[in-house]
Amino acid sequence: MIFKMKKIIYIICLIAVVVAFNSCKQPERIAGFEDAEQYSIYNYITESENKDDYTDFLSILEVAGIDKTLSAYNPNGDDYTLFLPSNDAIDNFIKNVEGISSLDDILKNTEFASAFARYHVVNRGIHTQDFPFGAFPEPTLSEDYLTVSFIIETDTSYYKINNQAAVIYPNIEVSNGFIHLIETALEPITFTSYGWLQENSGYSIFKGALELTGVKKLVDYNIKELENVSPVTMLVEPDKVFNENGINSVEDLARLISPNDNNYTSPTNPLFNFCTYHILTGGRYINDFEGYATNYTTLSEIPLNINGMGNDLLINKGKQVFDSIVSNEGTVIIDYIGFFYDESNITTQTGSIHFIDRIMQQVTPSRAINTFEFYEEPLLNEYRRENGIYLIEDEDALLYVKWKGAELSFVERGSENTSAWGNDWLEINGDFQISYEIPKLVQGKYKVFLGANKFDPTNALVEVFIDGKKVSGLVDLSQGGSSNSPFQRIELGTIDFKKYETHKVEVIPLIPGRFAWDYIRFEPF
Repeated sequence: MIFKMKKIIYIICLIAVVVAFNSCKQPERIAGFEDAEQYSIYNYITESENKDDYTDFLSILEVAGIDKTLSAYNPNGDDYTLFLPSNDAIDNFIKNVEGISSLDDILKNTEFASAFARYHVVNRGIHTQDFPFGAFPEPTLSEDYLTVSFIIETDTSYYKINNQAAVIYPNIEVSNGFIHLIETALEPITFTSYGWLQENSGYSIFKGALELTGVKKLVDYNIKELENVSPVTMLVEPDKVFNENGINSVEDLARLISPNDNNYTSPTNPLFNFCTYHILTGGRYINDFEGYATNYTTLSEIPLNINGMGNDLLINKGKQVFDSIVSNEGTVIIDYIGFFYDESNITTQTGSIHFIDRIMQQVTPSRAINTFEFYEEPLLNEYRRENGIYLIEDEDALLYVKWKGAELSFVERGSENTSAWGNDWLEINGDFQISYEIPKLVQGKYKVFLGANKFDPTNALVEVFIDGKKVSGLVDLSQGGSSNSPFQRIELGTIDFKKYETHKVEVIPLIPGRFAWDYIRFEPF
């Protein structure tokens, strides 16, 4: 079903349900109440007329030591969201999880109980009208991200969390956030991306290819256990997609992709590159692709393109004709790869997994608009989780940004309207030099744009270089912005890249001062 239309249909279907929910009596938020002792999340669990339905989860909260946390306001000022499982929901969870046979098994394992309880609490109060089609904007108290899917069936529509638990009663508003009742408890993230494929049937062919090539090691790690590693996003064809194309085993796939080379573990091998082409750098969910048409860096030698500007998400649009559909209105050519939306948005210890509806082979990439905002830096992505100004003291803490001559900070403003993309930026002040090694770009000609603050008389006068070549004249950052729009898009010039490779962007001041760097952008021409 078309991506955006699916959301519209869901919203229409949900209106009647929401009206019905809102007509029921709900706990009211107490205006001006400071310590949330009156009808907090904790009070709902322990004092509501349905309190006997939540005794099991309460026991887990107490073992985890966060029962009182849910009786207070979030110190970050953003409330909490609890996905609350009833006793029956926890029973459903126990029946379907290996290694757990009773509530006591959870309570006796303090480490698991702590992860389990925290996994059900998002670190922000979120009403269903603000649910994304993908990952929530804030992590849980276990520092993981939950995802949301829209499920539309013949006679019902509902939200589903992590493709596991349907929301059966949403938007119970209390003094410190929202409670959404769920049909089964959520299982904490215990698998890497490769581990998830191992544990779930229907993906044996792609899993076998990962094993045959050795690429499995690139999707078989826990980002929480390693320093300076980033998540990855994996696009996977289910076995049914391969089967529809006459491929019933990994050996069949190898014959299709690499018929003349069985050195599958070589980085130059076609099957090896087939696998790495399915792995995007960075953790991305379905909603992260919406509103952009750009190339995404893969672990292979070339990028892939996802166009999210229309009614659907289209992979490598126009590169290969897969099918044609003839109707009274004419012939529709299917020249793109799509997503299985309902099955996608799987969160793992390694990143995320999405499922695609056709076999995705490498194709010659085309140039696309690319905007780089330092998302390659794991440390900065940690800082993005909470508003603040973060001084970066260790020069080795950043992998792709290097600087000298002055102190560097990262500024995160969250939902505040700053006119900066994402409301965050790097800031340095003084007689500095700063550089940013950007991901690979498809060779060709581009216009180059700098996003930076231009509304401060103490801002620097700078020049911009790419791969040692000056691409701008003098850029005066002390004027040109306004109080309502201090960050501006500055056209620097043009550049012609001759190879698909990484590039180094350097900013050097002629007159020292402040430099607030939002992004660097490349537009084909």
